[in-house]
Amino acid sequence: MDGPTNPMVTPLLTDLYQFTMAYAYWKAGKHNERAVFDLYFRKNPFGGEFTVFAGLEECIKLIANFKLTEEEVSFIHKSLPGSCEEGFLNYLREIDCSDVEVYAISEGTVVFPKVPLLRLEGPVAVVQLLETPVLNLVNFASLVTTNAARHRLVAGQSKMLFEFGLRRAQGPDGAIGASKYCYIGGFDATRWFADNVAAGRLFGIPLRGTHSHAFVSSFMSPDEILERSLCSSDGSSTCEDFVTLVHSWLSKIQWLKSLGGIFGETNQSELAAFISYALAFPNNFLALVDTYDVIRSGVPNFCAVALALSDLGYRAVGIRLDSGDLAYLSSEARKIFHTIEKEFGVPGFGKMIITASNDLNEETLDAIRKQGHEVDCFGIGTYLVTCYAQAALGCVFKLVEINNQPRIKLSEDVSKVGERILCRHPFSESKRAYVVPKRVEELLKCYWPGKSGKVREELPALKDIRDHCITQLEQMRPDHIRRLNPTPYKVSVSAKLYDFIHFLWLNEAPVGEL
Repeated sequence: MDGPTNPMVTPLLTDLYQFTMAYAYWKAGKHNERAVFDLYFRKNPFGGEFTVFAGLEECIKLIANFKLTEEEVSFIHKSLPGSCEEGFLNYLREIDCSDVEVYAISEGTVVFPKVPLLRLEGPVAVVQLLETPVLNLVNFASLVTTNAARHRLVAGQSKMLFEFGLRRAQGPDGAIGASKYCYIGGFDATRWFADNVAAGRLFGIPLRGTHSHAFVSSFMSPDEILERSLCSSDGSSTCEDFVTLVHSWLSKIQWLKSLGGIFGETNQSELAAFISYALAFPNNFLALVDTYDVIRSGVPNFCAVALALSDLGYRAVGIRLDSGDLAYLSSEARKIFHTIEKEFGVPGFGKMIITASNDLNEETLDAIRKQGHEVDCFGIGTYLVTCYAQAALGCVFKLVEINNQPRIKLSEDVSKVGERILCRHPFSESKRAYVVPKRVEELLKCYWPGKSGKVREELPALKDIRDHCITQLEQMRPDHIRRLNPTPYKVSVSAKLYDFIHFLWLNEAPVGEL
């Protein structure tokens, strides 16, 4: 199996105290004792009532390739206290995860607090060394996937969502990871005009994009355009002067009575930029129209270029709005597109794609939706990839069993369909109800069997994880996933498990003396 996406994810991506504990386990002869650890979180993020689990694939890649190099062992030796024995270093040289078993919920599954997402079983010292990197790989992945899913729910399924976060992300790894996990959470693509081409190559995520304001500002006039010819889409003819063709269309648009004379002289440097971009990408012409004035310059300039392309058999993609009143501007642009389709008989012109960006988040998406708009695609960056509303998920990694002795227990034998069981709130004695399950699903599957001989669950493709996530969210009751004041999702335990948990707590908790 290939290693983790980030080459920095190695056995050294951990806290020093994991190695000091490993040494202490080894010194005490406890390092090979069989231990079980559960990874879970305590509270749903962003004030919501659901979380999407992600990061499993990277965890399995780490575990499959977990092996210390001689250089790494030497560095650990220098970092540990001088009393560290050579025998421990020999032990480190030999360890891998062949005796570790990993059970996990499927990546992309909707999950809830205190439910184990990952269960690692194996020699206590080895599993302890996995704690920090596994937490690192799951925490951000699950947080940003959940954030993406929340944005998708607000935007609605009919809208395209693009991840625009590379330049604002916390470093290269934050950007690459965000692109991957936003895609799992329901985003359609990462943009390519200045964004995450690397993520597209690594994960096969679709790329979408246009140009920047700087591209528009770099032109002075159409006179700068030296190569003016453009071959028709079917190759049957060539327009020798595409610039003149665009100007003829711009003149026709400006004299349209049905548009009420709202267009005067448009910005010619902007027009030159649009023409140059269309000559370079006639099949993918999507223009950023807000560098100067959206309605009086950007939109008519775009329409003139789009109509010229149409004459040659090409179909322009649409426009992007990156500032201003997005709801109003998108609605006005749509009216103009429909008018041009009607006046000039260009089929589909009224359905030009309108993309909006500019520091969008859940709140602004919700506000735009309530105002009414004509945006087809939203590009979301800073608030998405940085998880601006919440810095971390707060997963924990807890010892639940050592040498077959439970320290706490969060699962038991699976129930049966049609078998009546008493379900209880894990912590409130009075909340309970009888349930007859119609469907029973075992959540924890074996994704790394080690030497146990158990059947290993295959890691799904990224698109399959994304589809699973979308299906999971569709199955949720609307009030559980709404943005404001969601209804808590009830996670219950059986009466048998309830009694066992409380028995353990009472035995372990110290008794005070007054």
